[in-house]
Amino acid sequence: MTEAFRPTAAERAIGRELERWCRSRDLSLVELGRLVGCSNAKLSKLENALWPVAPGDVVAIGMACRIDDDERNALFDQATWTRRQRLLGADTVIFDAARDYIELEFEASLVRTFRIDLIPGLFQTPDYILASARADDPVRAEVTALQQISMRAARQERLTSKDPLRIEAVLTEAVIRTPFGGAKTMKAQLLHLLTLGELSNVTVQVVPFVAGAYPAPASPFNVLSFAHVLHDDVVYTENFQAGRYIESPEERAGYTLRFARLQDLALSPEASLELIAEVVGD
Repeated sequence: MTEAFRPTAAERAIGRELERWCRSRDLSLVELGRLVGCSNAKLSKLENALWPVAPGDVVAIGMACRIDDDERNALFDQATWTRRQRLLGADTVIFDAARDYIELEFEASLVRTFRIDLIPGLFQTPDYILASARADDPVRAEVTALQQISMRAARQERLTSKDPLRIEAVLTEAVIRTPFGGAKTMKAQLLHLLTLGELSNVTVQVVPFVAGAYPAPASPFNVLSFAHVLHDDVVYTENFQAGRYIESPEERAGYTLRFARLQDLALSPEASLELIAEVVGD
């Protein structure tokens, strides 16, 4: 039996863009299939990244949807690149991952996140976002923060939706003790973290200073898992310049193993919330 196609994060990003093209012209898959000359079943598989996208598919769909040349050519180049990566067996992907991550997170059913510096984005309050933006880039802080606040509000809705995102967070003690924005902003942030920590789909654990050395030092990362059986876990790492997806089974296993070790080393969820409450009261 032929092994099922398992899409990379980059291939799934192409599928989402093809779906957006189709929706922008208000075309059904049947209508688009007639224009392109293929079945609506194939188009559905392309949009949902259940079938490899050939560069020629991008051209055909782009022309049928009347997408302008620059946009169509950009996706053609990305499809060509992902096809080459698959042929070469490259599993560590660098493309515009930071921009795409938000879309991928919306598809996830579980996010495991390890942070050594900041409160995870899904937990951040608007004032904390502004404070971190000012620390990172004072010149563009206001514009950057406004964009992040709007975007994260939509992302955070998933924590309390009917089909809530599960999130398991491990933070170093430095995260809860570094006063971004001053004492008032940090207190409000930690109180918000305590509230979220009571949700059944949210687990917060803290690695205390007394634990000493811990796995993955200086290496924050996220592991995203998905409900679809053909969508493998994706590891996401980033610095202030770029994001990076890691998708090879061997490398992914290293991250999931370290995350499990971090959970074992951290305080229990109950003890972690108690420590956060103590910091709030200091």
